[in-house]
Amino acid sequence: MNHPSIIVAGIGPGSAADVTPAVLEAIRQSDVIIGYQYYFQFVEPFLQPGTECVDTGMLKEKERARQAFEYAEQGKTVCVVSSGDAGIYGMAPLIWEMKRERGSDIEIEVLPGISAFQKAASLLGAPIGHDLCIISLSDLMTPWETIERRIRAAAVADFITAVYNPKSHGRYWQLYRLQEIFLQHRDPDTPVGFVRQAGRDDQQVSLTTLGEFDPEQVDMFTVVLIGNSQSYIHEGKFITPRGYYREKDDRSAKGIGQEIMIESFRTIEKELRHPDIPLGRKWALLHAIHTTADFDMENILHVDDEAVEKLYAGFSEGHIHTIVTDVTMAASGIRKGALQRLGVEVKCYLSDSRVAQMAAEKGITRTQAGIRLAVAEHPDALYVFGNAPTALMELCSLIRLGKASPAGIVAAPVGFVHVKESKHMVKPFRQIPKLIVEGRKGGSNLAATLVNAILCFNDAEQLKPGRDV
Repeated sequence: MNHPSIIVAGIGPGSAADVTPAVLEAIRQSDVIIGYQYYFQFVEPFLQPGTECVDTGMLKEKERARQAFEYAEQGKTVCVVSSGDAGIYGMAPLIWEMKRERGSDIEIEVLPGISAFQKAASLLGAPIGHDLCIISLSDLMTPWETIERRIRAAAVADFITAVYNPKSHGRYWQLYRLQEIFLQHRDPDTPVGFVRQAGRDDQQVSLTTLGEFDPEQVDMFTVVLIGNSQSYIHEGKFITPRGYYREKDDRSAKGIGQEIMIESFRTIEKELRHPDIPLGRKWALLHAIHTTADFDMENILHVDDEAVEKLYAGFSEGHIHTIVTDVTMAASGIRKGALQRLGVEVKCYLSDSRVAQMAAEKGITRTQAGIRLAVAEHPDALYVFGNAPTALMELCSLIRLGKASPAGIVAAPVGFVHVKESKHMVKPFRQIPKLIVEGRKGGSNLAATLVNAILCFNDAEQLKPGRDV
């Protein structure tokens, strides 16, 4: 077999079983082996008698490359070894760059090896089954600002991420910063695996989550793998599905929908002018902005003190059983999964056969008539308005007459006639928890999303919306 003058070979992560046959053959037929002195322990068993070994310390990569060309120019076959794969943070790019710089006609061949992240992945289970990226935290040759941009991009784009050079004696904080950035974009339960000395005698394999991950357990001999939004832990193994079962199991699609919603909420929270507000108001506000893409909600959404908290407690403790809406569109936007989970019924009387007759007899709107019927049957329901100001005004009149005692009111009628007035009318009822979209804005979709915020308030602290999407 004819060999080029310089072979750049990846010797794998450290186990003899992980060195490829092509690399073993190259090592056996080379006149000179050049590499970091630590790596020679892994290749010595394969050397032929008389093979010259030229070792260098760390940070001597350019010296190794220069020596490789000098030996090759003497007519010798040289093998430059790198751990893992020579093309991944290894010697291959430097050898090619030096060939160009020297204007050399020395032939070069690169032989791939098993990378440390691949070995680590095999030990952890199957964590790299989908799109992935590799990031080195070493800022010796790359500015930290560039590294941080890449970290953020990987986190936002939901890449499985392998982290090389995560920590050293002099670089202790970078891995903490990476964890902080990922937690801004990933669920704390995202699997994280890290393997120290992969494939070597003192190999250590660890599996945890992004939220529980402790960077102090990591050193420069460790590779860290962070899962994507679909990754999970099963029987002590880290799995990232490729998607083969998605057609049979709609939970994957649901998970994607929730992940998009979580990411949207995190984006909205970052853009709030006043994020330091009570959690109940913030939770309702995030839902309102998510539904409308209107940051004016920060100015016009009024939420009574602890209104969301009190109403959620009423539902979860079984004190509130019914939600009444002014129109069917508002009812249809309330999540069925949340209603089933809490045992709550939604009613809209607009299509009730009695409504048209009452409206005609009393000379009132159909929505007013619907509220009169609702109050007669469910005086203590949560009342939700997303369309008709006259319906809200009717409820206010019935409260003043002592005929209605709502558990709460969501007031978001929309339009130009009596809309503002209807919202002013509901404010004096201070004993009733209220969420009010002030001014002309509102709508059935907005009213429904405010109800959804109430029904899933127990997800607010973790900023994890969309459970019932």
